[in-house]
Amino acid sequence: MIGRLPLDEQLDALRAVLSRNSLLTQVLERAATMGLPGWYLTAGCLFQTVWNVVTGRPPTEGIKDYDVFYFDAGDLSWEAEDAVIRAGREVFAGLPAAVEIRNEARVHLWYERKFGVPCPPYASSEAAIDGFAATTCCLGVRLEAGGRWRVYAPHGLSDVFGLVLRPNPVLAPRSVYEAKAARWREQWPELTVLEWPMDRP
Repeated sequence: MIGRLPLDEQLDALRAVLSRNSLLTQVLERAATMGLPGWYLTAGCLFQTVWNVVTGRPPTEGIKDYDVFYFDAGDLSWEAEDAVIRAGREVFAGLPAAVEIRNEARVHLWYERKFGVPCPPYASSEAAIDGFAATTCCLGVRLEAGGRWRVYAPHGLSDVFGLVLRPNPVLAPRSVYEAKAARWREQWPELTVLEWPMDRP
């Protein structure tokens, strides 16, 4: 079982598994050309590719979009972020998937309006990834010089490969975790969904 391998072997396995999703590797390669500060490809496209490969499904099955985070605290205006989003439309043109680009330095400006709880300003893209509703989802990958993969996985990779969805009650409310869990379990019934801790709202 991959999740019980030494961490260096898990990282090799992650790259091998994600590389089976050719759309994901194209997004990585194109995103690397944009020069975005602190960027990562993150969220569902990563762990869902792993779930698909581990369960014998086509690598892209059930993946809605590909999320690119970056961090630019120098300009928190919507206009600056929108300029990056529009540039991304050209960079990712022709790919058969939606690529969502977001400046994580701006999340605190709109998070409470969307999710009903306040979000303190993030200090980095990594801090934003730390706030995902499930620890299993806390994963980011980017391409660096020489084609090296940089992987951010603060909770490791064992749950990702083991199809375990574990709550992360640091920011997102219980309702967000449970809604995502229910949706994902419909697509991947092999998932083990751990319950939200009773002492957290």
